[in-house]
Amino acid sequence: MKTIKELVAGFTDGSYTPTQAVTDYLATIKAQDTEVHAFLATYEAEALAAAALATEAYAAGDIADKPLLGIPLAIKNNILIKDHIATGASRILEQYTAIYDATIIERLRDAGAIFIGSTNMDEFAMGGSTENSAFGPTYNPHDLTRVPGGSSGGSAAAVAANMVPASIGTDTGGSVRQPASYCGLVGYKPTYGAVSRYGLMAMGSSLDQAGPLTHSVADAKLLHDVMSGVDPMDGTTIVEDTYPTVETKSTYTFGVPRSFMADGVDPDVLAAFEAHIETLKAAGHQVVDIELPLFEQGLAAYYIVMPAEVSSNLARYDGIRYGYSAEGKDLLEVYEKSRAEAFGAEVKRRILLGTHVLSSGYYDAYYGKAEIVRRKMRQELTDIFTTVDMILMPTAPTPAFRIGEQTDPLSMYRQDIFTVPVNLTGVPAISFPMGTVERDGSELPVGVQYIAPHAGDERLFDAGVKIYDSSLSSR
Repeated sequence: MKTIKELVAGFTDGSYTPTQAVTDYLATIKAQDTEVHAFLATYEAEALAAAALATEAYAAGDIADKPLLGIPLAIKNNILIKDHIATGASRILEQYTAIYDATIIERLRDAGAIFIGSTNMDEFAMGGSTENSAFGPTYNPHDLTRVPGGSSGGSAAAVAANMVPASIGTDTGGSVRQPASYCGLVGYKPTYGAVSRYGLMAMGSSLDQAGPLTHSVADAKLLHDVMSGVDPMDGTTIVEDTYPTVETKSTYTFGVPRSFMADGVDPDVLAAFEAHIETLKAAGHQVVDIELPLFEQGLAAYYIVMPAEVSSNLARYDGIRYGYSAEGKDLLEVYEKSRAEAFGAEVKRRILLGTHVLSSGYYDAYYGKAEIVRRKMRQELTDIFTTVDMILMPTAPTPAFRIGEQTDPLSMYRQDIFTVPVNLTGVPAISFPMGTVERDGSELPVGVQYIAPHAGDERLFDAGVKIYDSSLSSR
């Protein structure tokens, strides 16, 4: 396992080259991905050509303003890379080739990153296990009988199996942080609007953000810093000074919403969480109990707001403009058959739910009330952040579950209980490993989540480097 910073150090001193790195990672993919199925496609020739150029640049000392020069990355398949297939892991886009780069792809490429391939995911990012891909599930490298999490499970599994040093996923309700927890990685969800969504297939437009999956917090910060910033192609990106400065500190006060964690948390996960609290206290941080009663309504509100946005965003996949098209006797039948044949069960479920809550007679009863709860949740956070610096809780209530175990959609949705309030309120959050739990002879990672105020991204990175990265050197 090598971090981005370790790779760059090797490239700079000449002890390792980007060509060697890409060759080694491609070899690992070929050896392991038949079992893990993290990738939907690899770009071998393109990656090796880019690596050769990066190797020449290091030899010539031409590395200015390229903090990711020669670094191989895996990209979730709902982020557009020009001239490459972008399916969103759906049959409806099985042969769709992207005609432009997403903004974050442009920024990563300009920083010198090499795209080694695209990763598997839940169809259109709908799911928490990467079992909902039209092209088959991804498996957790820590235990191949278990899920890697979702929807960015392919991106997480690729890093956990050391097929790449880092990857990019997307987080709509925890889809970077939950796979990070299941796979023993750092996963970062930025403040909403910190990272452009241009070129990202929209699932929930007011919720989606792209974020990194890495082995260290410092690497996550590096990738985030490259990707973030105002984009004229995305009107939701944050204009500088929109929020007050959130300062970093030598020690922090963490708030723990214990009543929110009272039900459904695995006892072993809770024990690891309590051990993490003791680690924080030993390092001089303060941990206090807090109440977040509206956060407890977050899961219900999310599963109204998100499907409503899904229903709207996926209307474009109609069998006419692009993607899969079924034959029909008239236009309506083409619409109906194309969507019925090419969308998976989870996507159909969320479209139906979203269409229902937006329909006449139900809009005010469901969607309108969910948006009211969302606004009140934001105020609840504003108030609580006057007393604590960050909120602390497990990332997920359980370790990774077995493939096929969560057959009830409601049980699957409950895995998101600690992550979805972050997306509803737009604040940033980070997940990193807090230990392991034993299941059937396997040591399964579990993650802890830190949540900061709006624009508190630097505070999360600062805390993560101090608390998590500082422990890596002793391992």
